[in-house]
Amino acid sequence: MVGLLGRKLGITRVFLNDGRWVEVTLLQAGPCTVVQRKTKDNDGYEAVQVGFEDVKEKRCTKPLNGHFKKSGVPPKRVLREFRVDSAEELKPGDEIRLDMFKAGDRVDVSGTSKGKGFQGVQKRHAFSGGPGTHGSNFHRAPGSIGQSAYPSKVIRGKRMPGRMGNARVTTQNLEVVDVDPEKNLLVIRGSVPGARGGLVVVEHSVKVKGTK
Repeated sequence: MVGLLGRKLGITRVFLNDGRWVEVTLLQAGPCTVVQRKTKDNDGYEAVQVGFEDVKEKRCTKPLNGHFKKSGVPPKRVLREFRVDSAEELKPGDEIRLDMFKAGDRVDVSGTSKGKGFQGVQKRHAFSGGPGTHGSNFHRAPGSIGQSAYPSKVIRGKRMPGRMGNARVTTQNLEVVDVDPEKNLLVIRGSVPGARGGLVVVEHSVKVKGTK
C-alpha cells in the first residue's frame, strides 16, 4: 500500500469518450524517493519512509542532513511513511513514480482543508438560526447549550462556535481519469481537500465501491 506525495494544481474539466464532461482535479504527484526502509526486527513495524521535493541542504537541520546522507539521498522538503508488506523490496534510493496508478483506479486522497478561522454555528455546523426581526434578539445565536438540573453541564462534543477548517481530511474512492507519467500529472475525478499548491497524499483506496 505504498502511496505518493504531490501538490494540488487546481480544478478543471475534461471530456469523456461519450462526450460528457466531468469536473476533475489536477495533481502534480511524485516522483518520491525512498529515504529509509523500516523493518519489524529493527523498528517494530514494516514501512517505507519517502521524501518529496528536493531542497537545499541549508534548509534542513543537521540531524536531518545526516539522515539523508546515511541513505545517500538528496535533502527533501517533505517526509512521510507508508506501511508496507514485509515482502516489499523497496530500499533507500529507489524512486516511486506515477506508473503505480492507471486510469480507472480508485484512490484515497488526503490533504489539509482550507482554514476558515473562527466561525459561528450557522457556518460551522449549518444551524438554521432564529428570527432576524421583531426584537427576537436571537438571530445567529446557538441557543441553549446545556441542561438546568441534570447533569448541569455542557455535554462534551456539543456543537459550538470555534475554529473551522485547517484539518486533515481524506476523500475516499475517487476515480483516476487519466495519468501522464512524463509530466507527473494525475487527473482525479471530483474535488480533493486543500487549496491550490497544498500537499496531498494519494493512496490506493482501502474501501473500493462495489465490494464488501
